[in-house]
Amino acid sequence: MTFGRFFLLLLVLLAGFALAVRQELIEVPPRWNPWAPLDIREPPNLLTPLKLRRLQQDRTLCEQALATAPLRYAAVPDSTPEPGCPVENSVRVQGSDVRFNGPFLATCPLAAAYAMFELHGLQPAAQAVFGQPVVRIDHFGSFACRNIARSNRRSQHASANALDMAGFHLKDGTRITVARDWQGDGDKARFLRLVRDAACDAFNVTLGPEYNAAHHDHFHVDMGGFGMCR
Repeated sequence: MTFGRFFLLLLVLLAGFALAVRQELIEVPPRWNPWAPLDIREPPNLLTPLKLRRLQQDRTLCEQALATAPLRYAAVPDSTPEPGCPVENSVRVQGSDVRFNGPFLATCPLAAAYAMFELHGLQPAAQAVFGQPVVRIDHFGSFACRNIARSNRRSQHASANALDMAGFHLKDGTRITVARDWQGDGDKARFLRLVRDAACDAFNVTLGPEYNAAHHDHFHVDMGGFGMCR
């Protein structure tokens, strides 16, 4: 059998397996079923990005996913807060196992990705470096009806699909900020690098101080694009 025929046969077998899973003829664990709702409590795997994308256009699927997250939130009707900047399938995140300096508007995929980041990335990083959890996050906001700097393209902030995180408070009162603590090789800098790496795993785009001067004091995370970690 030539390689081309073998590859074609493999594709047919995979397609048949996927169809059998979708029609529930074959049972697989939900975390490995691409059509099962996202369970934020489960560790991320190769199917997680696909499941996050599916949340964008499906409010019911969004609600099922967020029901597995430690988020306090309220659903927000689709609207256009400012001309040219519609916000759809979104929620207002009020809190979680950590507090925020203020609630923020977020698309469902952004809220779900944040919940995964907090559970599977942020808190493990804090425990690894400091042996205690993060209890508060300071952010610069999510929704802003504007273009990308020096561009005619809309920012992901224009649809509440982005969040800017600037600082983190630990249980003992220690405060860590991107602006002050990114540089160096101490525990705070090491923690912030772990946080940046965890954000890269959870969100489609993560931009920090190494990207440009405009991000010297925060991590920008969003669910647009096809992947960037800087």
